[in-house]
Amino acid sequence: LAMSNTIKVAAVQAASISFNLSQSLEKLAKLTSEAAASGADLVVFPEAFLSAYPWRYAFDATIGARELRGRKWYARYCASALSIPSPEFNMLLSTAAQNNVFLYVGIVERDGATLYCTTILISQEGELLSRHRKLIPTAAERLVWGRGAGDGLQVVETQIGKVGGLICWENYMPAARMALYQQGIEIYIAPNADDLPSWIASMQHIAKEGRCFVISVNQFCTVKDFPSDYPPFTPEHHDRQPDGSAWTPDAILSHGGSCVVGPMGTFIAEPVWDKEQIIYAELRSEELFESRMDFDAVGSYARPDIFTLTVNTKSAASVVLERLVAAHED
Repeated sequence: LAMSNTIKVAAVQAASISFNLSQSLEKLAKLTSEAAASGADLVVFPEAFLSAYPWRYAFDATIGARELRGRKWYARYCASALSIPSPEFNMLLSTAAQNNVFLYVGIVERDGATLYCTTILISQEGELLSRHRKLIPTAAERLVWGRGAGDGLQVVETQIGKVGGLICWENYMPAARMALYQQGIEIYIAPNADDLPSWIASMQHIAKEGRCFVISVNQFCTVKDFPSDYPPFTPEHHDRQPDGSAWTPDAILSHGGSCVVGPMGTFIAEPVWDKEQIIYAELRSEELFESRMDFDAVGSYARPDIFTLTVNTKSAASVVLERLVAAHED
């Protein structure tokens, strides 16, 4: 399928209602409806939007010790995660179908007792098209999120184009990017929790390197988006703002910076800072071919006679149950 001539995308820069899955789902449905009413074909939500990126908290873990309070908060985190399948997941499918949009959402996925930082792509008909688990959680994220596998390195052909993406600092993994380029990605989605200026430069570089559209979407998030008893922001906790002062309800945890970049590395929608906003952009398919006149990351430009990339696309299931059939059975 070729990308439609022009599509409208919506990057939703908003905060979760952290540790509350039902209310976060309600907020997602409301924002999706607003974006659809504005003509969006594709609606994108940030990393771990359902239902918390656990800002500033390592769940009371240190090397050699884990405290009871942290375990209780981890259990609470698990309770606000999303299982596939589940009634809550069905609500997401319905939200996409009712609004006739493609929905790309960052979730904390619960599989058994393990959590994953995951993105899912849902069709306009309310069908799951892809699921990608973050390959390597960053730094302290590794304590609470498991590692993804190569089966999630997918680019899906849809009527709006070839859609895929990576999560946050996965985008700094050259081989992971190349795996998507080789599948002809056209709409590259990067949900993240990075509001540094250098992140924006990376998004421009990836768009120009891959000759694709890049949608970078981050939360604008403050202390009041978390429960009042969330440990890092309580008065007795040792954590402080960068200037050394105590946290206040309006203190900003993530400044946003969501943007949309065209395949020549220039902005279609400039970064938005310090507010909740839906960022809209129109993507023209002609720009993909225009940009690839002088460079294309795949095909002959990849120099397959020199370089090869092998991707293990098997799942990482640790236990596979097989029924052994005895020789005498029919």
